[in-house]
Amino acid sequence: MIEDVGAAAPALCRLQLAVELRRLRIARGVTASEVAKRLVVSPSKINRLEAGENGVVEPADVIALCEIYAAEPELRATLVGYATVTKTKKDWWQEREYAPVIPPGFKAYLGQEATASALHNYEAEYVPGLLQTEPYIRALHRRAHEGLSQEEIDRLVAVRTTRQEVLHRKDSPLRLIAILNEAVLRRRVGSADVMREQLQHIADIASSLPNVRVQVVPFEAGEHPGMNGAFTILQFRERDTFAPIVYLENLSDAWVVRKQADVDRYEEAFTDLQAFAPGHPESLSMIKKAIEEF
Repeated sequence: MIEDVGAAAPALCRLQLAVELRRLRIARGVTASEVAKRLVVSPSKINRLEAGENGVVEPADVIALCEIYAAEPELRATLVGYATVTKTKKDWWQEREYAPVIPPGFKAYLGQEATASALHNYEAEYVPGLLQTEPYIRALHRRAHEGLSQEEIDRLVAVRTTRQEVLHRKDSPLRLIAILNEAVLRRRVGSADVMREQLQHIADIASSLPNVRVQVVPFEAGEHPGMNGAFTILQFRERDTFAPIVYLENLSDAWVVRKQADVDRYEEAFTDLQAFAPGHPESLSMIKKAIEEF
C-alpha cells in the first residue's frame, strides 16, 4: 500500500488500485462479468480497472465496487483516495509541455515504465533512452527525426531526461539491465566529444548505481539471440497480478505485447543474451576502451 497517497503519482495509484480491486473481487468469489452486470457496465471496464489501464478512475466507481466486495471502511477510504489522485493530478507525461511530442503508444508505455520494478532492454543501434545524455539525445533526434523544430527537440529532450528519474527514485528505484550491441558503442552519434561524454555517462551510471547493470555483445561473438532487433521487457512487483510485458517500436508505430507465449520468448531471448554477453566488469572495460578510441 502507498503510505502517502496525496503525494503519490497517479500512475502508481492506478497500479495499486488495480491490484487491490482484483484482490477484493477474487476474495469475494465473483467474476468480472458478474460484477459488470451488477454495475450495469461492460466487463471490459472492470478488466481495464484491474489492469490499471484507465487514465482516470472515478471515485464513484470505486465506492460501488467496494460495496459489492464488502471492503473494510479503512481500505475503502484508501482506494477512494487512489481514485481521487487520478482525477486531480496528472502524470508528468500528460502535462501540456510534453503531450505534443509523445505518441499515444509511447504515452501508454510511460505509464507502465513509471510503475515497473525492473526493465530489461536490448538495444542494437543506439544507447537506451534511460542512459542517454542530453547532447546525445539532441544529435539523435536531429538525424532520426529531420524537420523537427528546435522547440520540439527541446521537448523530446525533456521527455527523455525526465524518464530517467525512475533510476533515482528514493523508494524502490527501477532495476535496469541493459544489453547493448557493440555497434551502440562504435556508431558515432553527434561529434566525438558527444560520444565520449555519452559512453562515460554509461560507465559512471553502471558503476555507481547498484540497480543498473550493463552488458555488451561484442562483434567477435558472431550471431546472437538479439539479432531480430531491439526490445524491452517490463516486470512488476505484483507479478501474480501484472504479468511482464514487452514493448516494441519502429518508425511508424509502438506497441505492447502481452500474450504470454510471446512474452516468454522474449524473456528467454534476454536470458540467453545475458549468458551470451561478457559480464558487467568486462563490458565496462569494453565501454572504457571505446571511449579512448573516439
